[in-house]
Amino acid sequence: MSIALHRLGSATRLCAALLALAALGAASACRAADDIALIPQRISEHVWFFQGATGVASAANKGFMSNAGFVVTNDGVVVFDALGTPALGRAMVAAISTVTRAPIRRVIVSHYHADHIYGLQALKAAGAEIWAHRKAEIYLASDVAQSRLAQRRAELYPWVNETTRIVPPDVWIDGDTEFRFGGLTFQIIYSGGAHSPEDIMMFVVEDRVLFAGDLLFAGRVPFVGNGDSRGWLSAMGKMIAVNALVVIPGHGPPSTDVARDLATTRDYLSYLREQMGRGVKDFVPFDEVYSKTDWSRFAGLPAFAEANRINAYGTYLQMEREELDGAKK
Repeated sequence: MSIALHRLGSATRLCAALLALAALGAASACRAADDIALIPQRISEHVWFFQGATGVASAANKGFMSNAGFVVTNDGVVVFDALGTPALGRAMVAAISTVTRAPIRRVIVSHYHADHIYGLQALKAAGAEIWAHRKAEIYLASDVAQSRLAQRRAELYPWVNETTRIVPPDVWIDGDTEFRFGGLTFQIIYSGGAHSPEDIMMFVVEDRVLFAGDLLFAGRVPFVGNGDSRGWLSAMGKMIAVNALVVIPGHGPPSTDVARDLATTRDYLSYLREQMGRGVKDFVPFDEVYSKTDWSRFAGLPAFAEANRINAYGTYLQMEREELDGAKK
């Protein structure tokens, strides 16, 4: 009996210790938010934004390497994207409160990639309704969503930890739509599928400000991955068509000359398609095509080392699919 009680007591103490460690981990994650102070930059009468660091997410930048923004209306705040950690989401809520006492009513998600969505749980807790394109269901139902979250938990702890979760939308968007809110007009523009199948942009009509998400990367190599580069090039026409005074990209500084700033992304995507497409047509293996391609024009841009080979491989596979589709016609 005494041995059993001793074992029971040891087990109880072990459980208590594990619970204490879990609580300590959660507490450290919450304290991490106190280390992050976001300063909103004013773009126009109603529009503000947060600009992340260049490069990829890391412990050094605490996951803050993407942009997000918000629009202050008479009836509350509309937010675009949620940044890449719950701590950043909480910092967004705190920063917005320094600009306005109005409640956060709505979050428009450009696409469900890790650097834009893990702050959603903080915005949801603040009372926001989340909108996204229906094709985000593909990502949410995939193994990629959970594997990416596990990766971020490992790389960005404690800013992404075991309490971090993927928050699904409350409202699904099926295409272009427009709504009036707080005296302002918001146009939601569907890309048709580009950087991701669900890419959407948000145009604030009265201020002529366009939130472009990751369809525009200012001053750095875009992350293409398995995105549709042909669809992406087509979506650029939609960006130009709205005739915005300012375009806020998913990464980098705002643009006041979208045609000029689209040039880097456009030229990079076109070059990827040209070089990888030529290799596919000539039946040259990817590794050989990649090693023989002259990347000097883009090699000096931020994120080149991290993204270029992945981009090239994804484009090579897409060009193979396009070549096969063309042969079937």
